[in-house]
Amino acid sequence: MSDTRYSQPPITALEQRPYQNVSGVLGSRLFAWLVDIFVLFFLGWLVVFLLAVLGIVTFGATWLLIPIATVATALGYAALTIGGRRGSTWGMRIAGLRVETIGGGRPDGLTAAVHALLFYVAAGTFLLWLVDVACGFARADRRMGHDLLTGLVVVRA
Repeated sequence: MSDTRYSQPPITALEQRPYQNVSGVLGSRLFAWLVDIFVLFFLGWLVVFLLAVLGIVTFGATWLLIPIATVATALGYAALTIGGRRGSTWGMRIAGLRVETIGGGRPDGLTAAVHALLFYVAAGTFLLWLVDVACGFARADRRMGHDLLTGLVVVRA
């Protein structure tokens, strides 16, 4: 198996990956997503209401921030919950799921926000969403496309 044309040995893993239980994760992720959409709906309306009230005081200047604030609410929700110590959104906690890195560690807030951003971009485009979900069905570890791009895996808690 060694090739004498190269002076270095082939790359091998230094240690085994931790056991990550991914049985039944895709169905639970759908349920968790529905719960999270419900939570984000109310958080989004709270932010819109606060900016609308503040817009009265600022003569409508903060009304321009409403589209940015709704996106920031969704990304902030993911960054704070997935990037937090529990490693899961409220919907994932109800569904019994947790997000980990490939090595079994906790993701940071920036990775969690990018993970959510990639998911929402894929969900907003039907063809990308199909490719994203097809990755989850095709892989044994049930990682979707946005999981692969960010190096995260959703496991049973």
